[in-house]
Amino acid sequence: MTAAALARIEADIVDCRVCPRLVEWREEVARVKVARFADQTYWGRPVPGFGDPGARVMVLGLAPAAHGGNRTGRVFTGDRSGDFLFASLHRTGFANQPTSVSVDDGLHLTDVFIAAVNRCAPPANTPTPQERDSCLPYLEREIKGLVDLRVVVALGSFAWDGALRALKALGHPARPKPRFGHGAEAALGPFTLLGCFHPSQQNTFTGKLTPPMMDEVFSRSRDLAMGRAGWDRASSDGAGRRPRA
Repeated sequence: MTAAALARIEADIVDCRVCPRLVEWREEVARVKVARFADQTYWGRPVPGFGDPGARVMVLGLAPAAHGGNRTGRVFTGDRSGDFLFASLHRTGFANQPTSVSVDDGLHLTDVFIAAVNRCAPPANTPTPQERDSCLPYLEREIKGLVDLRVVVALGSFAWDGALRALKALGHPARPKPRFGHGAEAALGPFTLLGCFHPSQQNTFTGKLTPPMMDEVFSRSRDLAMGRAGWDRASSDGAGRRPRA
């Protein structure tokens, strides 16, 4: 994707006001704030994807966090889920640093692009089906524009379903519909959809998702993007897939 093409998609996303409920919520959160960020100016607008225009891997989340991406203007930036995610991307060679706290923090991504199915923070972190569908064309444009893209890592079942819908719209349907799971894989035309538990505190604090589990997913995404195969299902600890010896 050229810088100009990426800028056009970003501009269309940032100016979007299609979903009245989401517009009202994101702007209310930006006005009211929370005590720990009371001195900060919130972004309060839709949050575009970001990363390497030549990426072969896309990381896809649900939506910006109310006091994360909705505050900072960059998805998975300034919240606990992002702390877990970027630490893993750094360990696996996709990010130059293990944290993402603001848009000017020096973060640089290599071979990965990060986006979300919905671009506005939704109440209770739950977009409606109509809100999801209204946002999907942006994801479709990003996937189409990332000409080197080969792997989509879906963080959670909502992102998995959104990726399936976007890829179907681009001419790559999946029949039968593959089920989401950590380490699950589905081939859709030239793409591989790879499942990963979402790095929410509900998953990371309980040990449902551990750093080694997420690292294995991103290592697997790199192998898939480079055309390397030869992996077996992991053992019953749910840690994804492991390479054959």
